[in-house]
Amino acid sequence: MGESPKLTQTKEKHWYVLRVASNREEKVRDTLARKVEIEQIQDQIGRVLVPTEKVKRVKSGQQRVYERKIYPGYVFVEMATADDGSILERAWYVIKETAGVGDFVGTEGKPTPMNDVDVAKMLSQAEAPTDSPTIQMEFKKGDQIKIKGGAFEGFEGAVEEIDAEKGTVRVIVTIFGRATPLDIEYWQLEKI
Repeated sequence: MGESPKLTQTKEKHWYVLRVASNREEKVRDTLARKVEIEQIQDQIGRVLVPTEKVKRVKSGQQRVYERKIYPGYVFVEMATADDGSILERAWYVIKETAGVGDFVGTEGKPTPMNDVDVAKMLSQAEAPTDSPTIQMEFKKGDQIKIKGGAFEGFEGAVEEIDAEKGTVRVIVTIFGRATPLDIEYWQLEKI
């Protein structure tokens, strides 16, 4: 699908959302960036991003940090379009001939640009410093838990508060008939 040569390119680029095959986001991003360079169409396609965040998980007492895609199945493309909003022919072929690419979010042939608020949010996530990974916890206030390690192993209680920065969970357990708050590292807890 191309457009007639009469259409002219808009001066500025906008961000668009491209659907891609699951677990192919990085490959699509890298391939598109390489093709843009080879085809010399940087004026049509700018940045291509897959926002990720570092997440800390503890399993069996071992801490592991891994990267998690914030928007699985999507790649964000900074792109110029024709005056009528359609994709320029050279950019269209570069994108469509990339393995794993679906379609843009929007109507057929005319992708819908992201609004400024969504762009700002996506860019802040994509460009966030990755020095301090977030801790992924599967608990929320009110969850019933069992302590599986430490001095209070075997006690059961309820989640009162979560401190994701420290990786601790305040739980309320009954000790000698009294409700007692305990701050326990999240990996020492399990849902019941």
